[in-house]
Amino acid sequence: MKKIVSLLLAGMFVTGGVAARDVTSFNAGWEFKKGPFPEEAVRTVASWNGKWNKVEIPHTWNARDMQTRYNDFYEGAGYYRKEYFCPENLKDKRIFLRFEGVGACAEVYINNQLVGTHKGGYSAFAIEIGTALKPGKNNEIVVKADNKSRPDVIPVNHALFGVYGGIYRPVWLIVTEKSNITVTDNASPGVYITQENVSRRSVDITVKVKVDNASLQPVPVILENTIYTQERKRIATDKQSFDLSTQGTQAYSSTFHLNRPHLWQGRQDPYLYKVVSRLIQNGNVIDEVVQPLGIRKYEMVAGKGFFLNGEKYPMYGVCRHQDWWELGSALKNEHHDFDLAQIMDVGATTVRFAHYQQSEYLYSRCDSLGLVIWAEIPFVNRVTGQEAENAKNQLRELIRQNFNHPSIYVWGLHNEVYSPHEYTAQLTAELHDLAKAEDPNRYTVSVNGYGHMEHPVNLNADIQGMNRYFGWYEKKIKDIDTWIEGLEKEYPHQKLILSEYGADANINHQTELLGESLKWWEQYYPETFQTKVHEYHWSVIAKHPYIVASYLWNSFDFATPMADRGGITARNMKGLMTFDRKTKKDSYYWYKANWSKDPVVYLTQRRNKDRECKETSVTVYSNIGTPTVYLNGKELQGIRKGYTEVHYVFDHVILADGKNTLKAVAMQNGKEYVDEIVWNYTGEKNRGTETYENQKVHSGF
Repeated sequence: MKKIVSLLLAGMFVTGGVAARDVTSFNAGWEFKKGPFPEEAVRTVASWNGKWNKVEIPHTWNARDMQTRYNDFYEGAGYYRKEYFCPENLKDKRIFLRFEGVGACAEVYINNQLVGTHKGGYSAFAIEIGTALKPGKNNEIVVKADNKSRPDVIPVNHALFGVYGGIYRPVWLIVTEKSNITVTDNASPGVYITQENVSRRSVDITVKVKVDNASLQPVPVILENTIYTQERKRIATDKQSFDLSTQGTQAYSSTFHLNRPHLWQGRQDPYLYKVVSRLIQNGNVIDEVVQPLGIRKYEMVAGKGFFLNGEKYPMYGVCRHQDWWELGSALKNEHHDFDLAQIMDVGATTVRFAHYQQSEYLYSRCDSLGLVIWAEIPFVNRVTGQEAENAKNQLRELIRQNFNHPSIYVWGLHNEVYSPHEYTAQLTAELHDLAKAEDPNRYTVSVNGYGHMEHPVNLNADIQGMNRYFGWYEKKIKDIDTWIEGLEKEYPHQKLILSEYGADANINHQTELLGESLKWWEQYYPETFQTKVHEYHWSVIAKHPYIVASYLWNSFDFATPMADRGGITARNMKGLMTFDRKTKKDSYYWYKANWSKDPVVYLTQRRNKDRECKETSVTVYSNIGTPTVYLNGKELQGIRKGYTEVHYVFDHVILADGKNTLKAVAMQNGKEYVDEIVWNYTGEKNRGTETYENQKVHSGF
């Protein structure tokens, strides 16, 4: 098995040649069998006859059916088994299994003995298994995963997104000495770093470490907390000596005052210190945990915007669902890296990871990339009256597991959860109180889909988020103006985030005949309408600082197994990129031109090749100055600015019969940037939803 050194789990600065703790990948050698099976059979699952499939974690059984079928996918139990030989020399150690994510409820058995359970498909959980293992022998591990929706576990349905079943994130085998930095504090790293009085002059840092002793006698130990620079230079150390009690987990804190700290400055300079917590016994490091430290101060000011370290910071925001076409949620780090690369490329500065806790690797990468993050729990869509305890537990897990990520600025409490309003409002208030008790220094946010401040579930968090889809789910595209101006006037003191906006776009649906709204419940989702929505909505957002942050929906198309519309079954197509990550829609380049510092020259409607009108318009995005555009080799005249400084439009362009070549050219620093597309015109057309049946695509691209 491959040894892995993890920021969250293992030591990086081991002293004296002694390994602090062993953290080993536990992803190979699994077998899988899909249920359902009688509950009484779980303990004898390993002896079942029949075919077991060899799988490697991460794994999900819904990678196809949840992405291609409408309300026809397997939700229920699946079983995983693995044989593990426990070395004899581990009999005096503590042994844990840490699961980063199992969809959605899990039971773990060792040698037919239940050792732990977990409810919730998106947070990690850790189970101590050493007492159930037989040293020097093979041991059988069985995991039951069940993604059937249930009223006491959020999300309570699959309506907004599908909860993929399986062990879909990595599993780790952790071995420590009897005394350790706790592994089972809600699967947190056991180390909590807080920062106060942050300025360029100085900062006060507190490092709280939870430690545990599983022996029968108190143990004399030294707890050492050290801060290292990004260049690995030690700048501060605190040591405490004490006898570690055998009765319960103990918490000890170190405080530091740092002068002239190097601040974490978002994408501009995401500087990271490291905090190394070591437990030392008889001169040897017996445990060690490394955590990131990004020194920063977040502040949201109503009506003015978001401030990072006292300076206004642009919140160019996107949302991201974690699933991929034909992979589901069973992703590897390279998939997360790819998604983050697209998000960085488009110029985003902030990401809403919706609507659930996502990979801890992803949050760590955001720390080092400088993205400002919104993290949330899957309390979405509906309430049952039975989910309160689980919602609180998932929020506690989210906060404790991700407490030290400097990229996270806000904890999300709910998204579009309503009736019964009184219950939802009270539970949201309780979640807010829990978040503040766990982490007083970060904001909380809840999200409404109606858009009026006086809604009864509103104003129970620090920030009010609102999801608005003008022209798509409601009213007309330009009604966003009236909405935001009304809120500015009536509620100038409220912190407001436009937490979702956008429209679906099936790239196989194209037309230049567009109005100010579209019937979303029908089957015609032209990409050109999505582009129109984003062009206007971003222009309004950009000139209204009352919207302290905004998040377009969504970075990537994703699976919605309870929906069948827009020409592709089980698909939400509001992404800037297609589900398979192969095609960047026009709206992707709209934001890249407006947000990114990279040069952009881009002609829109490249997939709308079969033109309906001989007289049409040509749109170019250019963030390097006014472009020159040629039609069939002849320069077009009459260019005008559109909604923002990068938006250029030519009206009343007359196409030739047959093939038409458009070429846009702009110069920057002596370098020429060119984009070219081809349109065809073969006569006037009256294209609309009646052509849907000729363009329908059920899956794939």
